[in-house]
Amino acid sequence: MDNSTYIFLQHYWWFLVSLLGAILVFLLFVQGGQSLLFLIGKTEIQRRMLLNSTGRKWEFTFTTLVTFGGAFFASFPLFYSTSFGGAYWVWMLILLCFVLQAVSYEYQARKGNLLGTKTYRVFLIINGIVGPVLLGTAVGTFFNGAEFIVNKEHLTDVAMPVISTWATPWHGLEAALEIGNLCLGIAVFSLARILGLLYFINNIDDEEIRSRCRNRLVPETIFFLPFFLAFVIRLLLIDGFAVNPETQEIFMLPRKYLLNFLEMPAVAAVFLIGVAGVLFGIGKSVFSSGWNKGVWFAGAGTILTVLALLLCAGWNDTAYYPSLADLQSSLTIQNSCSSPFTLKVMAFVSLLIPFVLAYIFYAWRALDLQKIDRREMETGQGHRY
Repeated sequence: MDNSTYIFLQHYWWFLVSLLGAILVFLLFVQGGQSLLFLIGKTEIQRRMLLNSTGRKWEFTFTTLVTFGGAFFASFPLFYSTSFGGAYWVWMLILLCFVLQAVSYEYQARKGNLLGTKTYRVFLIINGIVGPVLLGTAVGTFFNGAEFIVNKEHLTDVAMPVISTWATPWHGLEAALEIGNLCLGIAVFSLARILGLLYFINNIDDEEIRSRCRNRLVPETIFFLPFFLAFVIRLLLIDGFAVNPETQEIFMLPRKYLLNFLEMPAVAAVFLIGVAGVLFGIGKSVFSSGWNKGVWFAGAGTILTVLALLLCAGWNDTAYYPSLADLQSSLTIQNSCSSPFTLKVMAFVSLLIPFVLAYIFYAWRALDLQKIDRREMETGQGHRY
């Protein structure tokens, strides 16, 4: 395989990983909806409608999270071993949140459950708040860096062949103290709540819930915008982690991420279209009381916006996982990827992705053929959470 093909595959797989990450952020509407359970649902019937609305989609989010991690492991294994193996407190907390979610959905409605219905619902709210904040904080390290050191020479050490070590005893939790990471984490959380509201409007046939969701969209959007704008403006102004394409040396470049958008106008266009889609979905849902399609515009806009941000983090000779402990340990799509053979084989496997997406579309549509309403909750027709 010639070098140009290898470079193409590196960029191709970073695009796929970024796309999975973007879809995951959209699917966090499940977590956002859970965090609103007692705010939107004022009666038991209303809460059951909300839980069944998100409960029929939570597996999509969990499966996408696992697929995202698996794709990273297969295509960029050094990142997987460095981040998942070093910043393990963050990833363990994220995993714990999703385990709580799975257990809560399956047991909260069962008679005689050990902890009681309310306890399991509180677990869902914890998942809805902590999960998005931690995921957003973890993604923020793609731009702001993390405390790790990579030494590939240790791979030959038979006694301890560990090439990545964490430089702090907090193992990833220190990322939450960085203002850029925290802004993104809160922005992801508040965006998840907005998407959750839009999804309820689309998925639940109850005028009281829909009216309450529309009224809640305004304060949630007001809360979201300052954190999102603070992250984006800061991103465009800070020094970025650039890569010398000839020597692979990592160096600091003023306004690197702004330059990435300027030098990749297609990515910048995707970002702007995505932001416009999110704002349009929110705005029309607020001002058009009979319109319930906002989740699809805002959802597509979310995917495009996050995709553009992640492409900006990894393409155009940029270190996508910078090291704050040792600049030259920073990970790039060149120094952290799999072998040419592995990337090539997986590229053929990735051709099955359209069929998988078609199945997801079919399953999603089958679940949404009938809107959730009071009668379904009262009569007990079908599966209920």
